[in-house]
Amino acid sequence: MTESRQQPFYLRFSMILLMLILIGFLIRWANDIIIPFALAILLAILLIPVNRYLEKRKVSRVSSIFISIGISFIFLFGLIYFLSTQILAFLDDIPEIKRKLNGLISQIQTGLYQRFGISIREQKTYLENAKGSGSTIIGTTFISLKDTLFILSLLPIYTFLILYYRDMLKKFIVDLFKQEHKPRVEDVLRESKGVIQSYMVGLLMEMGIVAIINFTGFSIIGIDYAIFLAVFAAVLNLIPYIGMLIASIFCTLIALTTSENSSDAVWTLVVLWVVQFFDNNIIMPKVVGSKVKINALITILGVLLGGALAGIPGMFLSIPGIAILKVIFERVEELKPWGMLLSDDITPNSPGRIYTRVAQLRRKPPLKPPVVPPVEVIVPPPTPTSE
Repeated sequence: MTESRQQPFYLRFSMILLMLILIGFLIRWANDIIIPFALAILLAILLIPVNRYLEKRKVSRVSSIFISIGISFIFLFGLIYFLSTQILAFLDDIPEIKRKLNGLISQIQTGLYQRFGISIREQKTYLENAKGSGSTIIGTTFISLKDTLFILSLLPIYTFLILYYRDMLKKFIVDLFKQEHKPRVEDVLRESKGVIQSYMVGLLMEMGIVAIINFTGFSIIGIDYAIFLAVFAAVLNLIPYIGMLIASIFCTLIALTTSENSSDAVWTLVVLWVVQFFDNNIIMPKVVGSKVKINALITILGVLLGGALAGIPGMFLSIPGIAILKVIFERVEELKPWGMLLSDDITPNSPGRIYTRVAQLRRKPPLKPPVVPPVEVIVPPPTPTSE
């Protein structure tokens, strides 16, 4: 019996790239179908513990699914209602914000002309181009709003069917592989489910904590729309790196146009970045956990690629998708290098020279043990025994 010859590396690498290109094209082409289904998979995995708890209490599967989906959508629509009321209150003051923003732009134009010699006419040309881009963004936002309503209409249907047929779907995935690979496939499915559940629950807790801290900081500064800006920044924080950058620009601009003291905008930016620092180093590792260990380079590339393929839902789905791929790659021997590429364990943080020097100076020399003089043991001579 002859062993099958392994294919060369360039052929395997080309096949992987071709597969990734086909998957990206499929996501781009069938966006309206794949995105609601992927979101439904995440929601279904998140609701599986609730369904199992209710089924153990002798509640039928259909009733338990309806109850769990109803609870999740009550929470979702409550969040949407809260944000909509805050947005409506914010929109009432848009004319005043626009007037102050125009005055700020006039000051900036005068400063640019005096310092760099850029004429007002050239600056207005740049602004007109920016307004054209803004109109495009508004149109794209309107299309995204329609897509969001379409996703919300399909999400409960997909979620119900996935939860109802979850045993059959799991058996189908396991039976696709040979008998010797089935335990590994079940292990991958189990760990993927745990990663997604811990990630989603952690994200919800993280969003609440970040919103409370943002609101506290904004209230201390005294800026307007503190609740709206705090929740807005916390929601955008769900998109790694890019979301907080957008939130920082938006919140700083609002604080600059609504506050009489220009230093409030600086303090707003300081609050957001301090919260971001604590979120990345304390809140995220403690709340979300260490199961989703993806390095920053792959995270940024995944978020940008997800946004290019599927917009904001693609940005949100990119991190769970990469986490599942990482779990799969770490379980397949031929794909372990790809799992290493996604992981964050390959780049440990070593302390710098200054920190090492300070630690050496603070380290006390070990105490020498006291010298104990040797004790001379006198052995008495043996006593003679009489026979």
